[in-house]
Amino acid sequence: MAKRDYYEILGVSKNATEAELKKAYRQKAIQYHPDKNPGDKQSEENFKEAAEAYEVLSNSEKRSRYDQFGHAGMSGASGYGGGGMNMDDIFSHFGDIFEGAFGGGGFSGFSGFGGGRSRGKRVNRGTNLRVKVKLTLEEIANGVEKKIKVNKYIACKHCNGTGAKDGSGYTTCSTCHGSGQVTRITNTILGQMQSSSACPSCGGEGQTITHKCHECAGNGIVNGEEVISLNIPAGVQDGMQLSVSGKGNAAARGGVNGDLIVLVEEVEHPYLKRDGKNLLYDHYISFPDVALGCSVEIPTIEGKVKIKIDAGTQAGKVLRLKGKGLPDINSYGRGDLLININVWTPKHLSKEEKSIIEKLANSSNFKPDPDSKDKGFFERMREYFQ
Repeated sequence: MAKRDYYEILGVSKNATEAELKKAYRQKAIQYHPDKNPGDKQSEENFKEAAEAYEVLSNSEKRSRYDQFGHAGMSGASGYGGGGMNMDDIFSHFGDIFEGAFGGGGFSGFSGFGGGRSRGKRVNRGTNLRVKVKLTLEEIANGVEKKIKVNKYIACKHCNGTGAKDGSGYTTCSTCHGSGQVTRITNTILGQMQSSSACPSCGGEGQTITHKCHECAGNGIVNGEEVISLNIPAGVQDGMQLSVSGKGNAAARGGVNGDLIVLVEEVEHPYLKRDGKNLLYDHYISFPDVALGCSVEIPTIEGKVKIKIDAGTQAGKVLRLKGKGLPDINSYGRGDLLININVWTPKHLSKEEKSIIEKLANSSNFKPDPDSKDKGFFERMREYFQ
């Protein structure tokens, strides 16, 4: 099923401000919150969908990619995704937006619905990583699988990422009793005010390590490397960024891994130039060949093809090989190969060559005829790029 437009999900225009996005997301999340709609799977999906939309649009970099490339700029192919957020991700990312909602319970503190889910324990999140991947035009045309080795934080193998020696060195935090939060009640002239914050003793995790793993010092992560397979979709462009969910740095003590941001760098082709999904090629031809007509070989992404140059073809004429360009990343067809005909003028002539050309110069057939029916340069360009 096709993904819905993020702006449509939140019900805002494409020029919505940060404040308007935040307000719209808050309204949607309150409407579809699982505590308000217990057992309603559709509401839960709508809740996650709204969180995914806000996660992208509230980030200026991701929003710019989305505005330019749509969902393809976020995902592109299987293995990529701007979404995939679970409930813990959502609660830990956007808790500040819901402070004060339904009695000050925080993001998920809808105490009037479903028993009042507390804000809960803090979920650690790994940082994102950025890598560059160089692609040739041939790889861009067909899509490609790339395997890269990335130096990053990985889960400690000795403790399976828990940070605890032998996986058994945990104890419930005595300060927050495992909730990850501490609640304070303050008496004011307006009455009692209640506020909650992360437990200072356990950092909001609800438990402390009594016997730390000696390999990772209780962090659950160590320096390492991972070979990651990237499925690059056909039609990507230079400068485009793709996000691989969960392939960034591992999070401390079994949290949510960061993402891997892949920056596409296009390798220059020796003959072909790219213009969107079209390819451009300059072909140089001698005067005798263009006057008499000939067949020539032209390089394409798939290999060389032979085309016919008609006798009398004018310099600057653009020939089109339909469908010989690059595919559109959003599957809107394939571009063309545009061949610009350049007539090569010799820089030095022998006496014999000069004598022959001087004789031809007086022929009326060699006089320029700008009033002929041949289309001018600007008219041809307007036709090709309409």
